Amino acid sequence: MGFLDTAASFPTAIFTTLLVVALFYWVLALLGAVDFEAGGHEAHDGHANDADIGTLASYVVACGLQGVPTSIAVSLLVLIAWVLSCLGGMWLLPLLPAGAFGYVGGALLALASLSIAVPLTSRLIKPLRGLFVTHTAQHNASLVGQPCKVLTQVVDEQAGRAEVAQRGANLNIRVWARTPNNLKRGAAARIVAYQDDPARYLIEPET
Repeated sequence: MGFLDTAASFPTAIFTTLLVVALFYWVLALLGAVDFEAGGHEAHDGHANDADIGTLASYVVACGLQGVPTSIAVSLLVLIAWVLSCLGGMWLLPLLPAGAFGYVGGALLALASLSIAVPLTSRLIKPLRGLFVTHTAQHNASLVGQPCKVLTQVVDEQAGRAEVAQRGANLNIRVWARTPNNLKRGAAARIVAYQDDPARYLIEPET
């Protein structure tokens, strides 16, 4: 079975679809349309949002995928599972007889690919965890009053990112702003408040 046929057939087609979604997400992230460090959309019901985040966090910790943004961990997990499923689809599934055995073998291959991908992903993201260390609230609050430069295409009540000039290395921080506003990529703004939960900053256009 050829590579393209394998990628479009069961079970690899499942991971192919997820991989396409992940690639589309990262294109939006590169364009600044989404915040790649965000854990998800902010729900209007705080209790429901806390429950969803708690459930997701428990799975992430159980799989050893904590310490980096969920978007990175999930994307890498899908990529590894897709590669394993492709290899198994090209080399192992053709050995099985067609029919029900093929579908059973495909289901087992999908489970095996995902099971192997979890520890491999955990090992690969381990050296990345130091890049996403969360600063303490005291240090975060000390940025209030400082100027910053917007990095995303838009900044609204849900998401946004900005850069704060610091000695040694600039800080890339999560921000939000009240709408409507004229904040866009490259715009100058000022940090006016720090919100502890979620950890982000309120910014306003520089006057």
